[in-house]
Order: sequence, then C-alpha cells, then structure tokens
Amino acid sequence: MNATTLALVRHGETDWNAERRIQGRSDVPLNDTGRAQVRATAALLRDQEWDFVVCSPLSRARESAEIIAHELGLEVTGQIPELVERHYGRAEGMQDGDELRALRIPGGFLEAETEEEVAARASIALRGVVARNPGARIIVVAHGTLIRLTLSVLSGGPIESISNAGHCVISHLLDDDAAARWSLSVVNGVAWPVPEPA
Repeated sequence: MNATTLALVRHGETDWNAERRIQGRSDVPLNDTGRAQVRATAALLRDQEWDFVVCSPLSRARESAEIIAHELGLEVTGQIPELVERHYGRAEGMQDGDELRALRIPGGFLEAETEEEVAARASIALRGVVARNPGARIIVVAHGTLIRLTLSVLSGGPIESISNAGHCVISHLLDDDAAARWSLSVVNGVAWPVPEPA
C-alpha cells in the first residue's frame, strides 16, 4: 500500500482572529502571538520526516509556511490559489452583532461562497498535490474553515473547528488493487478519532 501524507496546518493568529472578526479572503498578517503559535506547531512536526511545504497565497498562510519551513529545514515550493480561505462576501471584517446577523442565511452569509464550493475546490487542489507527488510527506498551510470543510468531505465525517496553528494529518492510501481512500489520523494535534474513555 502506497501512502501520500498531508499535514494540513492552519495559519497562526492575526489581530482579526483576536478580535473575532470574520477574516475570509481579507489579507490580514500574522501577529506576534500567531508567529509563536506556528513555531510551536513546527516543533510538534519536527519528530517526523517531511519533504516540503506548500501554502495558500494569503500573507498569513505564506508567513506561517515560511516559519515552518525555516524551523524544519524545508522549502516552501509553491502557493496554491485554490487553498485561499472561504469568501464571506459583505460579512468579511465584521464582528458578531446585528449587522452581521442580518446577513446570515442557512449555511453561511449573503454573497458568501458556499461550504460545498469551498470543500470542492480545496479537495480538487489537494488531490492534485497528491497526484503530482505520490508517496511524499507534505505540509500544507491554509485556513481554518477551508481545512475543516475539506477534511469533513475527504474523511467522510464532521470535523470541529481548527485552532490557530492547529495541525491535522491525513493520508491518501493507494491499495495494491489501485483503490484509493483517505485516512485521517490527527485533528488539532490530537490523535483521531479521539479514543473512548476507559
């Protein structure tokens, strides 16, 4: 059985994260807390072999990818436009309140990209990464909602929110008869599925 393994890492904290603003595709940079979070995640990934890093083109993801690559002695080999965060339309930049609530519709916000659209474009992008790099171990730095929705589709079950700089590990497994499947083993740095209490 051949496996291609992806560590999906959410970028570190930004000021908008700290202020609980909807960020989406707005290009908000990391803050110092976010940089420290990403360095801590790099330390968690250090005990495994990784080949290279790719990322979303938004600056918070790019800087997070560069920090991880520096800490692990890797290269950021590319930016993947399809891994940008969900577009939230007029809701971007808003905090919870009456104005934001007025934009809510089932599954999101007026003028926003749907969850299905986000998961579809990101799933296609990740399948492309796997197809171009069979057998590799790749760190992919992207965004919380995108990672959550995409892992939910690929793993076949609901995933909770992804923490700033949280990492998830999913493998694309190709059986001897060429049947492919995805296997999720880590969510937010914790083994998945969470073991039942004894």
